[in-house]
Formats: sequence, C-alpha cells, structure tokens
Amino acid sequence: AERMAAKPENVYNLLMQIWDPAIKKAGEEAAMMQKMIDREGGNFKLQSWDWWYYAEKIRKEKYDLDEEELRPYFSLETVKEGLFGVVNKLYGLTFERRDDLPVYHEEVMAYEVKDRDGSHLGILYMDFHPRPGKRGGAWSTDIRQSYTKDRERITPVGLIVMNFTRPTGDKPALLSFDETTTFFHEFGHALHGLFNRCDYLTTGDAVARDFVELPSQIMENWAADPKVLVTYAKHYQTGERIPDELLAKMEASGKFNQGFATVEYLAASILDMDYHTLTDAGDLDVNKFEKASMERIGLIDEIIPRYRSGYFQHIFSGGYSAGYYGYIWAEVLDKDAYNAFVETSLFDQTVATSFRRNILEKGGSEEEMKMYLNFRGKEPTIEPLLKGRGLL
Repeated sequence: AERMAAKPENVYNLLMQIWDPAIKKAGEEAAMMQKMIDREGGNFKLQSWDWWYYAEKIRKEKYDLDEEELRPYFSLETVKEGLFGVVNKLYGLTFERRDDLPVYHEEVMAYEVKDRDGSHLGILYMDFHPRPGKRGGAWSTDIRQSYTKDRERITPVGLIVMNFTRPTGDKPALLSFDETTTFFHEFGHALHGLFNRCDYLTTGDAVARDFVELPSQIMENWAADPKVLVTYAKHYQTGERIPDELLAKMEASGKFNQGFATVEYLAASILDMDYHTLTDAGDLDVNKFEKASMERIGLIDEIIPRYRSGYFQHIFSGGYSAGYYGYIWAEVLDKDAYNAFVETSLFDQTVATSFRRNILEKGGSEEEMKMYLNFRGKEPTIEPLLKGRGLL
C-alpha cells in the first residue's frame, strides 16, 4: 500500500505480462542447451545446475566475446570522464576535483558539482577500490541530504562507493563492462540526491521502493548505447575507440540468456508475493508451498527461482518484504523513460529538463505515478523492457 504498485493485483498483473514471453524464451534457451548436450554425446537431460556451464559455452560459440577483450577500452578514468560527459550533455553539470576537502581515506576523491549556470549544486565523494576493512559491493548514500533551513537551501553531500580492481604496475584500473554499468547506476542514485529540491528531510529520500531504482537504472541505458559507447570506450594505451566488431558482439550478447535471467528473477518475485498474500500461514510446509507456487505459473524444471525460500533474505529483511518485484517494476519505468529520449534524441534538453524537474528534484514529495505522468504524459508500457531484453 505504501509503494507505487499500491496493491498485489497490480504487481501480479505486471509480472505475468512479462512472464509469458520470458518463459517462452527460456524454453528456447533450454532446448538450445539440450541440443549441445546431445551433440557432445552427453546422455542426460539438462538440469538447473547445468545451466550456467552450457550458457557460457553457447555464449562463447555464438558470440565469441571475451570480457577481458573489453577491459582495455574501459579504464576507470575514461569511463569517469565519459560519465561526466553524459551528465553534462543531459543537465549541464560540471565536476571540479577538490583536493582541499576532508576525506575519510586518502584514496577517496571529492568533487564539487556545479549546475549549468556555474552555481554550486553539491559535493560528491567517490571511493573506487577495495581495501582491508571495507565492505564489498557498490552503493550510493547521502552524507548530508539537501533540505531547506531558515529559507536557505542546505546543499547535499553525496558518496558513491565501488570495489573496482586496482591499477597494477603501469596498467590503470580496467573495468569490466558490468562494472562500468554499475558506475553509471550508482551515479544515477547520486544525481537523485544532488538534484533533490525538497524542503524537508522526511520527504527527500522517502521514495517508494519500487520507484527508487528508476533514477539509477535509467543511467545504465546511456552506458550501453552504442552511440554513447563510442564517445568514451577508448583503449587506455592507444586512445583508439572501441571497434565496431566488438560493439556488435556486445550488443548481440547483451540479449543472450535473458529468458533465463528474467524467469529466475520473476519466479522469486512471485514467490515473495505469494508468501505475503497468504491469509493463513499456520502449519505451512515451505517446500510444498514453493513447489505449488512455481507449478501454478509454469516454471520449467531446468530453472529454479533466484532465491529458494530457505535463503530468500529479501522477503524478511532489508526493506524488500513483498517488494522484490521492485527491480523489474523500476526497469519498466526506466526503459519507458529512456524511450522518451530515443523518440527525440539521447540528449534532448526538453526531455532531460522534464526528467530532472518531475522526477529527480521531487524526492518523495508527490505520489510516484503522478510524478511519472507529469514527466512522460502517459503511463509506462512494458514493450521497451521486452525489447531491451530481447523478449519481443
């Protein structure tokens, strides 16, 4: 009730619309793997634990894409400059390194963020590499949230934390494309904080869980768009841009195995909702409940939910109870929102200004669907997501 979806029926309706094309694609992927098993003389039926092994073999056979082949084109410095360039083209922001500001570790970089007119917008800290005692993963957080005090705007101080591979010898830090996407993603969260124009601390970050990933996930689209990639993916030694052949491989392989990826995620999301819509959980046999839940939606034997009930931590802690579906709900929004740029141009100023004013500046001060309608002029559709995942 406190989320954008408002009620379980809306969640189930969305998930099942995506489920049907996803399970069809997953069945085709399973058949492809079984064909490889048979061709190699394997006398067995594909099982869930075989999936990733054969997926990687097929990926190598079909696309011949080696992640290590990509890394030289994604040095941390060129990706960072590319990201700054994208944000500058969208919103006119500039980033000035500030070595005079205090940092909590010598490796942390501080940047002053200036708006299009050169005025101070906020401070953004970036912490890129692993070290002893540092938590793994990647995240974005506020050190100081923006709000209004005595009619004066208190500007935000943000932090994004990564665990990218360190430079070695004469080699700079070279990122995988997945790490590059993560950088863009977390930067999107940071922008949400930097642009916040809410007067009260209680509304600035009070965004529904199924909406909060929109500002971050939409940035991933610029990271992967071939027209943008060629502007920042440059070889760290020669400065040459990424070859068209590699770009084509990246684009083709990006949609590979998406039937599986979508189905295993949706299965877990539906399982989560099934648990939380129970009216009587007395004497519940967890294994039987999970089995019945998965049989009802037609999950194939070769795939299991991303999280089985016994280790599905999201459904009991961490803020995702009855909300694991939120990632794909936000992806429907981000793909539909990005389509607004595709329909005009990737850096259309009217669309970018509308996204900033109606989404990024609003925090949780308005109902989420109202914010989205103010930006897009219509409710989101699932077609851009299906197309982006190769399910359409």
